[in-house]
Amino acid sequence: MSRTRTIVLGWTAALVLAGGFAALGSWQAGRAGEKQAQLDAAAAVLAARDAVPLAAAADPARGRALDWSAGRGTFADTGAFLLDNQRQDGQVGVRAYRVFMPASGTPLLVDLGWLPLGERRALPDVPRPDGVLELRGLLAPPPSPGLRLGPGIAQAGDGWLLTRIEPARVAAAAGLAGIAPRVLRLDPALPLGHARDLEVLANTLPPEKHVGYAVQWFGLAATVLAVAGVLAWRARRKGTTQ
Repeated sequence: MSRTRTIVLGWTAALVLAGGFAALGSWQAGRAGEKQAQLDAAAAVLAARDAVPLAAAADPARGRALDWSAGRGTFADTGAFLLDNQRQDGQVGVRAYRVFMPASGTPLLVDLGWLPLGERRALPDVPRPDGVLELRGLLAPPPSPGLRLGPGIAQAGDGWLLTRIEPARVAAAAGLAGIAPRVLRLDPALPLGHARDLEVLANTLPPEKHVGYAVQWFGLAATVLAVAGVLAWRARRKGTTQ
């Protein structure tokens, strides 16, 4: 193989590898931007707290948006939905949800907060709050589902254990025709439910982590090109001295 062809093949491999690293860096940078936008949107909504009706949870045009919301209704007697693998202060537990029937609008899931798992992963009891209640909180998309393995829902006593929240499956389990795509994350100031906050990026990487990974990938891309350049220069220099 000629030296020229070797150099061409080397540069081709280097450009492909560097391009792959740069693409990964761009993806990480994009995720950082998306998550920072989520944080900014949440900060604006929580600062204003201009409440929209609970019926807004079912608005398909706002399916990925954040809104402060308030309204009256009752909790359905359908059992609790427990989202598995939820961490708080380094401890693994579940996040408890129950179906709420607003005075007007589509039923929706209400996030009642985090609970630790008992010994041998014993699931906690989540009693149904009684009576007509006035709720308020943050309407938000359900937690990110991650890998979609298996059905994602299983009967657990009087309720269900979830690995992800899929409104259609939740509605079917609860015997409902449908359920809103957004959930209500209760205001922590309400004397109802369990340990909770309004952190929108819980159990996921913050923007600064994505920025750090992006810098690493871009650095690897630059390193590959630098090494390829040095090797090509040495090969040409060797050729001119022979």
